[in-house]
Amino acid sequence: MHDDQHGTAIVTLAGLINACKVTGREFADLKIVIVGAGAAGVAIAKLLHEYANPRMFAVDTKGIISPDRTDLNDSKRRLLEFTNISGITGPMSEVLAGADVFIGVSSAGLLTPDMIKTMAKDPIIFALANPDPEIMPDEAHQAGAAVIATGRSDYPNQINNALAFPGIFRGALDHHVNTITDAHKIAAAEVIASLVTNPTAEEIVPSVFNPELVPAIAEVIK
Repeated sequence: MHDDQHGTAIVTLAGLINACKVTGREFADLKIVIVGAGAAGVAIAKLLHEYANPRMFAVDTKGIISPDRTDLNDSKRRLLEFTNISGITGPMSEVLAGADVFIGVSSAGLLTPDMIKTMAKDPIIFALANPDPEIMPDEAHQAGAAVIATGRSDYPNQINNALAFPGIFRGALDHHVNTITDAHKIAAAEVIASLVTNPTAEEIVPSVFNPELVPAIAEVIK
């Protein structure tokens, strides 16, 4: 397990579990667009697929990752096993329209207010590029976003991998676990989500200083 790569995926899943509660959505019914198909983006896509198999599309700098692309590396080709099942081609805007969730693990300024306005009602925006996100939270809010998360500590809902990996490694040491599986990652995400008793738009993940966090995660890593 890589703390940055898989830890980010775990906390993203935890945040989305609670964002669904806030917006009244079912996770399996989500249409999700993931922008950025590097290590973090691939890990997020795989974990969300394992959790609930929502409808997902991955996008890189050249557009939607689709079967007709001849420039895909092995990692991106494997994404096609469970993303973009309908084989849509073109720029991000082709799949962002009507989407419930935008997850950005790419670079600053890729998402505009006008793009958000094409998404489903009460969209969920995880603009995680750090320090400069794909869109600033105030812009996303003004464009109609219902729940906003970033990678920054100076805004609500920081998707911080430090919420996940200390408890996971504590549990692995305590319970003599040699391999961190997808089941462990999902269990950790569910624990993180559960520590927010009443999720709101301003709080979908707990504080990294929550004293219950590490022992609660460690308990499910068996």
